Amino acid sequence: VYTSGLTAVEKSSSNRADRKKELLGDGGPDLQDFISGELSEKNKWEEYKGNLKREKGERLRLPPWLKTEIPIGKNYNRLKNTLRDLNLHTVCEEARCPNIGECWGGGEYATATATIMHYCHPHFRDSQILVECLTPDFRGDLAAVEKIALSGLDVYAHNVETVRELQRFVRDPRANFDQSLSVLKHAKKVKPTVLTKTSIMLGLGETDQQILNTLTELREAGVDCLTLGQYMQPTKRHLKVEEYVTPERFSHWEKVGNDMGFSYTASGPLVRSSYKAGEKHTLHTFNMH
Repeated sequence: VYTSGLTAVEKSSSNRADRKKELLGDGGPDLQDFISGELSEKNKWEEYKGNLKREKGERLRLPPWLKTEIPIGKNYNRLKNTLRDLNLHTVCEEARCPNIGECWGGGEYATATATIMHYCHPHFRDSQILVECLTPDFRGDLAAVEKIALSGLDVYAHNVETVRELQRFVRDPRANFDQSLSVLKHAKKVKPTVLTKTSIMLGLGETDQQILNTLTELREAGVDCLTLGQYMQPTKRHLKVEEYVTPERFSHWEKVGNDMGFSYTASGPLVRSSYKAGEKHTLHTFNMH
């Protein structure tokens, strides 16, 4: 879940608390911010003139490419009712994912991401079900990483969340880039056939060079799949968005990721770590392994 952000790395740690306090907003986007009407020709995103980088003391308005339709449709309602009948809880709803209408809306690869708890073994019930597990870093406990990697899953996902330089400002102090990198490396080491996957959120104040360096380190660590999405401020308790990255820049990073050798790169403003996990390109990547 994308929940925190910052602008740049301060050299001194003494002002870190003040810096975070200053970045706390008066409120995150509300429902209306995510409802889009039809955009007229003159309001295409390429012509958007609003601020994309935050000035001190302000909160950026959502640009048009981040506004999504209210989820509706026959398949959306069917899937929602099925989940209610089965008493299943999904990350899609609990994290208020902006792609829920697209993923639940229909099509052959419509997806709902569920939180699986104890005593649930879908792999053994139906061997054709592919399992992707989004894991924590287990505080660097590689024995725990190994246990999960060897459990029979198909995709081992662990998110580094942001570039190396912003880790200590954005993430829990107990987490860091090297620890996350070791998790992904170890999963691949103990189970070479498992797909490893990670996600980065943009709009925290990172530079292009920092993004490139981070992607390079991830690729050198053998990470197979990469997703990049826009950081969104969920509530007033969370840090403000520093920049809204344009769809054009996300397309650029998708090309960079593919050129670097990632088996699968999904990059876009509304992309999240489980975005289109069951799509053809993801399944193709799995079949290649």
